[in-house]
Amino acid sequence: MMDYKTMLEWSDNQWESSILPSLSEFISIEALSPSFEPNWEEKGELSATLDLFQKWVEEQGLDGLAVHRFNLEGRSPLLIIKIEGSLPGEVLFYSHLDKQPSKPDLWSDGLSPLNGTRNGDWLYGRGAIDDGYGGYLCVSSIKALQANGMEHPSATFLIETCEESGSYDLPAYLDHCTPYLGNPDLVVVMDSGGPDYDHIWKTDALRGLIHGTLSVRVSTEGVHSGMAGGAIPSTFRIARILLDRIEDSSTGRILIPSFHIDINDSHHKTAREIADVIGDNLWKSLPVVESLEPQNRDPAEMLLDVNWRPALSVIGAEGLPPADSAGNVLRTHTDLALSLRIPPGVDSEKAAAELKEALERDPPYGSHVEFRGHPPADGFMAPPLPPKVAKELEQASISLTGEPPRTTWVGGTIPFMAMMQSKYPDSAFLCTGAAGPGNNAHGPDEKLHIPTAKRLTAVIAAVSRTVGA
Repeated sequence: MMDYKTMLEWSDNQWESSILPSLSEFISIEALSPSFEPNWEEKGELSATLDLFQKWVEEQGLDGLAVHRFNLEGRSPLLIIKIEGSLPGEVLFYSHLDKQPSKPDLWSDGLSPLNGTRNGDWLYGRGAIDDGYGGYLCVSSIKALQANGMEHPSATFLIETCEESGSYDLPAYLDHCTPYLGNPDLVVVMDSGGPDYDHIWKTDALRGLIHGTLSVRVSTEGVHSGMAGGAIPSTFRIARILLDRIEDSSTGRILIPSFHIDINDSHHKTAREIADVIGDNLWKSLPVVESLEPQNRDPAEMLLDVNWRPALSVIGAEGLPPADSAGNVLRTHTDLALSLRIPPGVDSEKAAAELKEALERDPPYGSHVEFRGHPPADGFMAPPLPPKVAKELEQASISLTGEPPRTTWVGGTIPFMAMMQSKYPDSAFLCTGAAGPGNNAHGPDEKLHIPTAKRLTAVIAAVSRTVGA
C-alpha cells in the first residue's frame, strides 16, 4: 500500500531543494514560442530551456534513464526522456517549455516575468505555471517511487517547445519519434488545473481553437476623413459587418450552427456538480472591473459557456494608430486577430474552412477582405480512466485532501491532447495540473501555487504505479 503522507513529505523536500531552484532559472530564459519570435533558432533560447531541464534530469540519479534530443530541420527542438521500469505498462508524460510573451510594465512592483520570485506559497514568473513546472513534477513523481524503494512501469517524457504556437511542429515529431514513444497505456498532461486549490481536479474536456487574422482594405493611402468620410466606407465598419456574420454582438452567441454541439443532460449534470463545489468563485476569480456583469449569472450555465459553447474574441489589431496620435484620416485597412474557441467534437479543419468562407464571401462594398488562418486545433474529450487508475486516484486524493477527485473542464486548448488521442486511440488520458484561480497564465504576475504542485507530485507517483496492473 502507498504511504501517501510519506510521499508528500518526500515531494516537499524535492521541490524545496531541487525543483524550485532550477525552475527559477528556467523562468529567467525568455524562450518565446516560435509564433512570437521569428528568430527563435538564432536566439537559441528554446534549446537553452531543454539544456537546463536535461541537466537537471541527469542530476537526479534515476535508474534506467535515457535521454534523446531531436532537432528536425526548421522545427523547434524536442526532448524525449525514458525511464525503464520493472512493472508492466507504459506511461507517457507531456509538458512544454516555450512561453507566451509578457510586458514587464504590467507586472506588480517587485515582480518581473524573467525573475523567479518566491512569495509565500507562490512562485512568480513567466512560465512558472504554463508549463515549466510540469516536466519537473512528472520526472519527480517517478523519482519518488525509486527513492522510496517502489517499482514502477516504464515512463516516457515528451517535452516540446512549440505548444504556445499551437504545437504545429509536433505532428512531424510524433511521426519521427514513434519508436521512442512506445505504446502508452496512460498519457499524463500537467498543462491544466481546476477552479480551486482544495481538490485534485482532472480535466475531461478541452475546447478546440481556430485563430487567424481578418484583413479589410479599402484604399491605397489614407484620406482626410472630412473629404472622404461618407464616400469611402470605413474599414472598421466593414469589419463589424463581417463579424456580425459570425457572432450576435448583443448576446455573444456564435451564429454558425456547425460550431455548436448538443449539450446533453450529462453536460448539465456535471456543470451543476462543479458549480456546487465552486459556487460563484469562477466569476469572482476573474479580474473584471467592479461594475461588470457576467453574460450568464447561473454558475452552471457559465461553466457551459466557457467550456462547451463556441466563443469569439478579438485579441489584437493592426491599422489603428494610438488614440493620442490619431490623425483625422480615413485609414486604409483594419486587421483584427480573431480567436474562436470551439467545443469538443467540432472538426476544427472543417470549421476553419467554413469560417474563412463566411468572412470572405460577398465583401461589403467590394472591399478587399481576407482571412489568414493559423493551423486549427481540435478539442478533446477524455475516455474513462481504467478502474485501477481511477481507484488509486481517488484513494490518493482522499488521503491528501480529504475529498475525492473532481471532474472539471477547461475552455482553453491543448493541441497535443487531440493529436495524441488520434495517434493512440486506445490510451487512457489524465489531464490535470496545478493551475487554479489567480495563476494568471499568459498574463501579468503569472505564478505557481507551490503546495498544489507538491501534493500533485505525490498523487501522480501513486497513480503511475497502477498503470498496466
